[in-house]
Amino acid sequence: MIVKNILLVAAGGGIGAALRYVVFLLVRTQSLPYATLMINIAGSFLLGIIMALSLKNENFSEGAKLFLATGICGGFTTFSTFSFENLSLLQQGKYNLAFIYIIVSALGGIAAAWLGFKILHQ
Repeated sequence: MIVKNILLVAAGGGIGAALRYVVFLLVRTQSLPYATLMINIAGSFLLGIIMALSLKNENFSEGAKLFLATGICGGFTTFSTFSFENLSLLQQGKYNLAFIYIIVSALGGIAAAWLGFKILHQ
C-alpha cells in the first residue's frame, strides 16, 4: 500500500513539475515573476477544488487525493522558486517589488484555495 501511494505521489509530482515548466516557457518573466505567481495561485485554487471534492464525494479515494493534491499540486506549485525570486529582488534593491510579490502571493494563494474550496463545497 505504501509503495502504491509513493508511486501515485511521484507520478503526480512529475506531471505537476512538467506543467510548471510549460507555464515558465509560456509566461515571460519581467520585473515581477509572473509565472511563479500564476502557478502558485492556480495551484492553490486547484488544491481548494480537490479538497472540496474529496469532502463532498465519499468515493474520492485517498489515492486520488495523493495523486492530485500531494502529487500534481505539490509538483506544480513551488515555494523554493518563490523564495529564490524574492531573494533576487531583494539583492537587486527592489524592496517594494519584493514586498508586493510576497503579499500578493500569500494572500492570493490563500484566497484562491478558499475560492476553489467554496465553489464546490457549499
